[in-house]
Amino acid sequence: MELVAHAEDQACQRRALVDANILALMARQLLYLGRADDALELVRLAQDGSRSSATPRIRAMLHTREAWAYAALGRHEAFWRATAMAEDAFGEADGGDQDPYWITYFDAAELAGVTGGRLLDLAYQDRSNAADGIGYVTRALQLRNPQSLRSHALDQVGLAQLHLLSGDLDEAARVGATAVETAQRCQSGRVRAQLQELYSQTSTRRDQRDIAELRARLQGVLTS
Repeated sequence: MELVAHAEDQACQRRALVDANILALMARQLLYLGRADDALELVRLAQDGSRSSATPRIRAMLHTREAWAYAALGRHEAFWRATAMAEDAFGEADGGDQDPYWITYFDAAELAGVTGGRLLDLAYQDRSNAADGIGYVTRALQLRNPQSLRSHALDQVGLAQLHLLSGDLDEAARVGATAVETAQRCQSGRVRAQLQELYSQTSTRRDQRDIAELRARLQGVLTS
């Protein structure tokens, strides 16, 4: 009977983790659709449902989704609180954790990258967040697997946008040109969409030589 009870308990814990992953994926889609309040509710359901079974890596991922929702809602203090919890949880992860296969992608580079992405969102509301965003995205690029071209391209575009918001046009142009080179080596609709966004954002700076050259590069990729 004890073996049966143990097996049932293990099955329940696995189911709770699968449910948490589904809810986290649904929350991400809602965030892309601009429904941050609904996304936050789903993240909280995922956290409550997996509280007794989530590994540190899973808890960290869920906290980054929570931070994403707070960033979208403009709740800066709540964003930093959730981000700190994500970093603390990830710090507890080790090789002995029984992580399910679907969370193995969430490494230190991903944590830094998603945090930097959210700081980019916040920088559009308050440019003082750009400096922190630059630090996080730079760290993500340092940690990324060189073969992860899509992630590199997305990070590089985000970093160029952050430099643009911070007013460092020379660095924005340099990083943007690197992003174009990386994008040409991978096929990704999301990367293309981000490049289009960067192209639009540089329109008011087209009189600056380096930015004009970047825009020409971007246009060449986007029209190809």
